[in-house]
Amino acid sequence: MMFSRPIAPVASALREQFRTVRAASLALAAPLSAEDQCIQSMPDASPTKWHLAHTTWFFETVLLQPHAAGYRPFDARFHYLFNSYYEALGPRHPRPQRGLLTRPSLDEVHAYRRHVDEAVLALLAAPEALDWAAIEAIVALGLNHEQQHQELLLTDILHALSCNPLLPAYKPASGPARRLAAVPAEVRWLEQPGGTVEVGHAGEGFCFDNETPRHAALLRPYAIADRLVNCGDFAQFIADGGYRRPELWLSDGWATVQAQGWRHPAYWLEADDPRIATLGAGGGHAAPAGWQVFGLHGVRPMEADAPVSQLSFYEAAAYAEWAGARLPTEFEWETAFDAPGIAQMSGHVWQWTRSSYDPYPGFRPLPGIAAEYNGKFMVGQLVLRGGSVATPAGHTRSSYRNFFPPAARWQFSGLRLAKDL
Repeated sequence: MMFSRPIAPVASALREQFRTVRAASLALAAPLSAEDQCIQSMPDASPTKWHLAHTTWFFETVLLQPHAAGYRPFDARFHYLFNSYYEALGPRHPRPQRGLLTRPSLDEVHAYRRHVDEAVLALLAAPEALDWAAIEAIVALGLNHEQQHQELLLTDILHALSCNPLLPAYKPASGPARRLAAVPAEVRWLEQPGGTVEVGHAGEGFCFDNETPRHAALLRPYAIADRLVNCGDFAQFIADGGYRRPELWLSDGWATVQAQGWRHPAYWLEADDPRIATLGAGGGHAAPAGWQVFGLHGVRPMEADAPVSQLSFYEAAAYAEWAGARLPTEFEWETAFDAPGIAQMSGHVWQWTRSSYDPYPGFRPLPGIAAEYNGKFMVGQLVLRGGSVATPAGHTRSSYRNFFPPAARWQFSGLRLAKDL
């Protein structure tokens, strides 16, 4: 495949981007101790140390071994330890047991990253000798893959810290809580005409395979809320017995509520929660009153106008039923992305949609090893749109599709309402 642009400046920019993304992962891990970085709080989460190693494994396995002449792996055993789900690459350490990997040490993982970083930068320093079109595509995928793991690093460690009775902060706040941009107290409904619309990724920038191909979709006229559902809204749902009313819930959701004992979003704390009593120890602070919310900066009083977060799809759907509305489909959401008057479409919380995570018409997986990146997960999951406070810049484009099973709620996930016209 011919490369149509001058290679040297593209290679230079890619090297700089590589350095930036790789440094960002280490910066996110920096507030954590070695002990913090080894724990795994549930099978769906991974230790910080594993994220640092797996993203390195990706570059070593997908880029260096096939394309860097004479490259020698840092440690051949890491191929087994840090493969995630790539069946074509052989067996791997079981996902639920990643927290048992006390060895290799964190220092060894950092050495692994340095080894691979040096090899990648050396490879990119001689671009004319490479199949540059293939190299550029692999590095772009690897960097976006690492940024996805940066988000997972934060959501996973937040879940782990939420399991600690001391409720320690990932990173203590340097000042008072940042006020969010003002949004209307009352929801306004923005009517959308529907019709045949084009959805999916457009343009020359990077996208994942599940955002393609761009295609036509037919929408009925609908209305979408101008803002996200906030904590004050959701507190009213709770006060009205929302978690005790089976008529509001999907059958699987109601079964999950009963089995898990859910009474509020994942990181909300009731005033009588025994862990709240530990918050003043050593700090001289009085025990807080009312709803408290645990987040990356520790426990803080609930802000009524902040978007509600850490909700499962089941909770989002139940709230929508209670509110006399519904969740938008992913194509309704995408079409409304740039609608005048709409707020909080990205960078706050992921927004559950009513769309199953399915392939687009004409979908084809990426070639080679990356064929297993997204397509194999297109069953039994729901689409989320928008990006959260933990989502790296550039991943909040209108066509970006996140996906999780309906009971997942350790992510920064919330909702926006829609309704038929």
